[in-house]
Formats: sequence, structure tokens, C-alpha cells
Amino acid sequence: MIPRFSALGQRFAAGTGIGTLMKDLGQALAAGGDVKMLGGGQPASIPAVEAVWRRRLEEILAEPGAMERMLGHYDPPRGNPRFVEAVAGLLRSSFGWDVTPEHVAVTVGGQTAFFMLFNLLAGRMADGSRREILLPLVPEYIGYASQGLDNAVFRAVPPRIERIGRHDFKYHVDFEALEVTAETAAICVSRPTNPTGNVLTDDELARLSALARQHGIPLIIDNAYGAPFPGAIFTPAEPLWGDHVILTLSLSKLGLPGTRTGIVVGPPEVVAAVAEMGSVIGLANPNIGQEIVLPLVASGEILRLSETVIRPFYEERSRLARGWVEEAFGDRFDYAVHLSEGAFFFWVWFPGLPATTQQLYERLKARGVLVVPGHHFFYGLDAPDWPHPHECIRLTFTMPPETIREGLAIIGEEVRRLHGAKPHATQPPR
Repeated sequence: MIPRFSALGQRFAAGTGIGTLMKDLGQALAAGGDVKMLGGGQPASIPAVEAVWRRRLEEILAEPGAMERMLGHYDPPRGNPRFVEAVAGLLRSSFGWDVTPEHVAVTVGGQTAFFMLFNLLAGRMADGSRREILLPLVPEYIGYASQGLDNAVFRAVPPRIERIGRHDFKYHVDFEALEVTAETAAICVSRPTNPTGNVLTDDELARLSALARQHGIPLIIDNAYGAPFPGAIFTPAEPLWGDHVILTLSLSKLGLPGTRTGIVVGPPEVVAAVAEMGSVIGLANPNIGQEIVLPLVASGEILRLSETVIRPFYEERSRLARGWVEEAFGDRFDYAVHLSEGAFFFWVWFPGLPATTQQLYERLKARGVLVVPGHHFFYGLDAPDWPHPHECIRLTFTMPPETIREGLAIIGEEVRRLHGAKPHATQPPR
């Protein structure tokens, strides 16, 4: 029997960018062998961090009743009350924000948090009208793209591109093209940004905050890689908070993706709605991640771990990987790498590539190198003829160094082949 799917079921089952990414990642990890997984968002294996998780699991096992509570009890929909209080306390002490437990809720990972937030705020409204999420800068996180239960949830604005020297560039918000309308339900950004490693400047974030406040809508900030944890941010950037801000955090990028623990910090009315939705969708949240990090959050050890271990690791890996890109690509064709200001990724642009990066992806996959084609990150746009989304790829630098270097060498070979046998003259900076 082949069941009939609803319109929503058909849309979800037909295939998505995030689905393809996770399937490739899962198959590559399960198969083992010589697959160079340069496309996923898997945190790096950092021995000093893994030692902390091992220590915490041993402490839980040694404490009478702790393991039984962690595995055998449901937490309230908002999350473990002690964990929620610890998060609120950390934000008060770190940034001086007026945050209480009423401002905090736990979700089954950050992905689920955004599913609930987007569909809580946007889509078809009770009066029959429609509202949308404004993305002031794309490319933006691939996992948002298919989140809306309503088809037309996102409206995006192309970035202003600043070419820096021969082989670097940076995206900026194009405020002249940015328009908040009566249909805008919220403004949403990630900072640092997945896929590009971009960090919106303090001025850009302040202007977006002022726009949101002016129009009486939330500013949603995806802080999965930012402060206070895991702190994978390599450029000065002040965190932002206000009564119109919804901030999300995650334990995944600390090195605990398997615990599926997301955190929403926002207005109490929004947080209460998220907690209620969570109880409908998943009954209760996973306990394990909260229990592992609870004493680290409460004591502030999580800040030391982020500042002295996690951030320096990724910052150094980013610096090394940028050199490996130059080693693999040289000046044999035109390319530019987005400034690596945070997160775990390199975003590479091949101006004038004589094929799409989807075609490049297929060629690389056949050679055991997995990347993510750029067009998946450009959604909500009305720019069908713009070539830029089809000239970019996302790469991660969290894999072992030899995997990154070997993968980059193969990418360089395939791009040269696409340009033809003769070396491609480097185009002047734009």
C-alpha cells in the first residue's frame, strides 16, 4: 500500500537541502572509509572538551539517584527548572541582562526551536492574512529553509558584497534594499552566520534591532556559535538583548550535538508558547544534555571552557585552513573566501565558474569529497537569474587536518577541470 500524503507531507517528503546534507553526513560516517566530509556542521573532536563530558558522566553515575533521574524522569515542558535558572543566571552575570527563568525555555535542539518560532509568528494568521519572516541577509542557515508549514514563510534580501583584495570578501546587510512591511512578522539573523562565518557588525545589529522595535516585531538572533557559549567568534562583537529580542542558544556546538538541546531566551509570552508547543510536539525535552552541563553553567565553568579551549581551537583551525585553501587553489582560477569571523565554516565563491556548484558537488561526491552547494542557502529570494548562489560552496574546517587538506586539493583539481585544461586567468577584484 502506498499512502496518500497531504500537501505538507509531500513537501517534506520530496527532499530538502538539510535532508540531503544530513543523509550524506550520516551515510559517510556510517560507511567509514576515505570519505572527506567537508560539508557538515559536525563539531570537532576536542580532547579537552571531551574529557569534561566524560568527567560529568562519571560524576552522574557516582551520585546516587542522579542517573535514574536523568534517564527515568520527564522534565517540565520549559526544561529542567535548575538548568533554566542556571542559564538565566549566567546571562545576568555575563551581560547584565534582566533575564529570569520566565524568559528561558529548553527545546529538542535549535532546529526544533526555529520550527516552533517561525510557525508561531509567521504563515497564515487567524484572520486569514499571511505574515513572513524577513531575512535581511542571505545566504542563511540551510536548516531554516523548509521549516515553515506555510510555503511562503521567508522573504530575503540579497547582500551587499565587499570584495577584499584578490581572494577575500565579506557580505553586508543592504539597508537600502531592506523593507519592513505590514506582513513582516519578525526579522531573523544568525551571528556568527552559518554558512559563511560572517559576523554582523555591532552597527548592523543595532540598526536591525531599531527597525524591529520601530515596527513592533521581534528580532530573532540565532546564537548557536556565539556568546556566552560556545563562543566560536573571532572578531569583537557585543551581544544584544532587549524586550523585543528572541535569542537562541545550543549545546550542539559545545560538542554535544547528540543530546539535542536547544535554548530559547525571549519575551515570557513567546517562551511560554514555545514551551507549550514543545509539549505538544515532543511531550518533554531530553534531560541528558541539561544534566551534563548544569553545574558548568551554574558555576561559570562553561565560560572558561568556551574562552580558553573552544574558541582558540576553532580560531586556530580557521587560520590554518585559510592557508590550506591558498595552498590548494593558488592563483590558478578566480575564487574568494568569506572572511572567517566565527563558526566552523569556510564559504568559497568561484566567480564565473563555468558550471553550477551543484554540478561541482556531484563531481566531488564521485571522488569521495562532500561539500554543500551554495544555492541551498539562498531562499526567500526573487532573483532567479542571479548567478552568485550557484557559484558558492560551504566547507567545514572541523574535520582532521589531513582530511581538509586532501579534500581541498581535490576541489582545486575539479574547479580547474571545469575551467578547462588551460589555467584560468584570475579576474580583477570586484
